[in-house]
Amino acid sequence: MALSGKRILLIISGGIAAYKSLDLIRRLRERGASVRPIMTKGAQEFVTPLAVGALAADHVFTDLFSRQDEQDVGHIRLARDCDLVLIAPATADLMAKAAHGLADDLASTVLLATDRPVLAAPAMNPKMWAHPATKRNIETLQHDGIRFIGPAAGEMAESREAGTGRMAEPLEIVAAADSLLDDGPKPLTGRKAIVTSGPTHEPIDPVRYIANRSSGRQGHAIAAALARLGADVTLVSGPVTIPDPAGVRVVHVERAEEMRDAVLAALPADVAVMVAAVADWRVASAADQKIKKHPGESIPTLALTENPDILKTVGHHTTRPKLVIGFAAETQDVEANAKVKLDRKGADIIVANDVSPATGVMGGTRNSVKLVSRDGVEQWPDLSKDEVAERLAAMISEQLMRG
Repeated sequence: MALSGKRILLIISGGIAAYKSLDLIRRLRERGASVRPIMTKGAQEFVTPLAVGALAADHVFTDLFSRQDEQDVGHIRLARDCDLVLIAPATADLMAKAAHGLADDLASTVLLATDRPVLAAPAMNPKMWAHPATKRNIETLQHDGIRFIGPAAGEMAESREAGTGRMAEPLEIVAAADSLLDDGPKPLTGRKAIVTSGPTHEPIDPVRYIANRSSGRQGHAIAAALARLGADVTLVSGPVTIPDPAGVRVVHVERAEEMRDAVLAALPADVAVMVAAVADWRVASAADQKIKKHPGESIPTLALTENPDILKTVGHHTTRPKLVIGFAAETQDVEANAKVKLDRKGADIIVANDVSPATGVMGGTRNSVKLVSRDGVEQWPDLSKDEVAERLAAMISEQLMRG
């Protein structure tokens, strides 16, 4: 484990998710890391410094102007005397401060003074996470080099609302910290990967569009898993509501033609994993203004034209990656349709899954896939999408190493 012997500076900010920080401390220490906690004033309203200090077996720092802690410029010492700064939970308020370089308490001052890697686990109400100001702040922090884990979708602890905003679970945060601190050799170092994810939106008019029911969870997870193995990853993402994965170059697009252009611009690469649910058709001529419904008039006819086949384009490209993997989202004859797609698209592997409504795969967190190749069919058990991503990344690494 990369965490063994590492010094973690844990910043706990105010929010109901602060209760998870107690388990997080325990999990980090189980893996051999030492934990030095900083608690904001808000965090102390949810969990006590006594509980945090008891689990961390260390002093809990709370005050920027503490006579005892600041006699040797303590905030600078805290900011540097660690291997990783971990913010869990990371509230919208603290991230806003960090994005704008504010330093009005101990936590924000340490974030401004540190030269160590920073990993943040956001937690907030879904409306706050979706707010444009929060999105701008996240983008700024990512540009500054801060890595993120989560947030996840689900019900909020403090209300009956549901959506994206739940703090990642402690073991997920531990895994992200372990990966970030892993300075050992990684099997995909020096390799380039292209991943597509999410749906495409094909405009009918300025208001309406044609789309697929894809959340982007599987594609984003695969991009993150490849990056953790050392790959230089370009993720081409359609419109999704989940955050960009850490350590990945992301190109945001809307239409299939934009996705194709972004993928081709990212070539050459060693591996391409085409996960996106690209709309097969688009309107031949999208309306410039909203199409209005008028009493007595006939229903407008939409003339459709075929979208570019991105997987087929990559599979037959002159600079084709060494390994081309496609996804087949089917509702019937899953294996048979995947075999047809394998030959027609020029892919090496098709990852086929049943996306019938009853499976809950589209928009869900779990997946059951079959890997169809010219060597046969391999059935994987029902797994979380993160586990599918880890297994697929490991398989990609093995195949590329074999040449």
